[in-house]
This record gives sequence, C-alpha cells and structure tokens, in this order.
Amino acid sequence: MRGSPAPDLALCGRYHRAIELVGRRWTGAIVYLLLRSRCRFATLRDAIPDITDRMLSERLQKLEEEGIVQRTVVPATPVRVEYSLTKKGRDLASAIEAMAAWAERWIKPDARRVSRRSSR
Repeated sequence: MRGSPAPDLALCGRYHRAIELVGRRWTGAIVYLLLRSRCRFATLRDAIPDITDRMLSERLQKLEEEGIVQRTVVPATPVRVEYSLTKKGRDLASAIEAMAAWAERWIKPDARRVSRRSSR
C-alpha cells in the first residue's frame, strides 16, 4: 500500500504501566478473587495455584501501594487481616471480566490443575 502513512506504533506510557502492573504473575488472580469477596491472606493463598506466601505478600503490598487493594485489620481475638478492593481496584472489574470471558472462549482447561485443585 504505497502512499499510505505508516501506523503510529508508539506505546502509551500509562497503558504500558497499567498492563505491567495488572499483568504481573498472580496479580490478575488476586484482583479476580477480590472482585468476588473480601478475603483473608490464607483464603487467597489457597485459591491461587502455585503462589507462595512471599509472592502473595509482595503482590498484595504492591497493590496496596498503588491504591488498588485495601488492607483492613479487624480488631477481634485473634486479630484478623482482610483484603478488599478500593474504588480504583473495583474499577478493574470490566477489564478482568473481559479477560475471563476471553479465557472461557479460547483457553483450554488444564487437566492437571483441575485434578490437583479437586484433591484438596
């Protein structure tokens, strides 16, 4: 197509930062679960395949720093810590739901994960 202008392939810096933040391993899973309910650390850890305590802690801390996740200490005996999404975090719902719908349509189930998860 001679004479056609070249497409603008510059990457928007804000988009790049957002996709790197939400696209990090396990981050999407954390947001996905917190869209459904506030959760305790152990609940998140048990629901996310192969995540370690250290990785979960790091991801939650980063999401908290970014204003996506809120950490709440519940004054009870024993003290409980719960994680929930902020307004900024809940605003990711349409993007996460779109990704879930795409996965349903295009990603084949991993039989190993299904059998491992059901044996818990």
